[in-house]
Amino acid sequence: MTLELLIHAIVRQTTLLIAQLATSGGARAPLAQVANQVFLDLVRELERQGVSRKVSADMFGLGLRTYQRKIQRLSESSTDQGRSLWVAVLDFVESQVSVSRADVLNRFAGDDEVQVRGVLHDLCESRLVVATGSGASLVYRAASEEELGSLRHRAEDGLEEFLWALVYREGPFTVAALAERTQLDPTELERWLVRLVDAGRIERSDPVLQAAPTYHASSLVVPLGSAVGWEAAVFDHFQAMVNTIGGRLRSARTGPKLADRIGGSTYTFDVWPGHPLEDDVYDSLKTLRGAIGDLRERVERFNADRELPENHTKVVMYVGQCPIPQGNGNEDD
Repeated sequence: MTLELLIHAIVRQTTLLIAQLATSGGARAPLAQVANQVFLDLVRELERQGVSRKVSADMFGLGLRTYQRKIQRLSESSTDQGRSLWVAVLDFVESQVSVSRADVLNRFAGDDEVQVRGVLHDLCESRLVVATGSGASLVYRAASEEELGSLRHRAEDGLEEFLWALVYREGPFTVAALAERTQLDPTELERWLVRLVDAGRIERSDPVLQAAPTYHASSLVVPLGSAVGWEAAVFDHFQAMVNTIGGRLRSARTGPKLADRIGGSTYTFDVWPGHPLEDDVYDSLKTLRGAIGDLRERVERFNADRELPENHTKVVMYVGQCPIPQGNGNEDD
């Protein structure tokens, strides 16, 4: 029971974060496929951890056959097998000068109508498709090259930093593996990787026994307060937190011997204007950043002229601070 409550509470906090990200900076990111993607990612992660499909189906409260059909339905369009429904609907709209909603629903009659409607809404929200009219006269058309040009420019803001973070935290990657991870076009992705290599942010390796080159990074730096690349910082913070909690859960099974090396601590301070320790509390993050940054520099200087052994350990440390005003009188922060 406690574990179920914990999972529900974490899901709640995660959905709050997703909602805030989806509306950040006045943007409205499409969310139609999020629930389906969460299900598929959970399925893949359970399989990676060695959980059989029969057991996974039971964990979701589904029969095995229903569970397998759901995976197949969400992985690809029933009408256009081998492609996701999102891609198939976009391709269909792009192939027409304009098309009514009824025509789209008829074209994808083999798919769930609610899902098709959700994809159409998603494509309009992401401005890849433009809707005009209403009711029975509602029609869709693909966005023009001019409309897509401004959209691509905004969508690419911070992409280079985000790919850098992915390669640093989860690499090495081949182009194919990173394309699968990000759902980006491999040709376009390779262009970004070349830019990262040229900038000295990531490195390319060409092993003799490996058919495809791999990309890896030995460092990741996103300047404080940067207007571009904050997505990489958010991803890095969140992944560090998830890895820390996961590591702590694994170490809990092996006893307390690693308690001082794996885990985290949360501290809460109640202060107010004029409190004698107010500045000390607010300056804690700056102080910790300075101390840990100095330690990182000393480690990097020592490692600079040495080749890292294969069995080295990457120690990830995350420090966060968030003032939360209480009541109606605290407008300072």
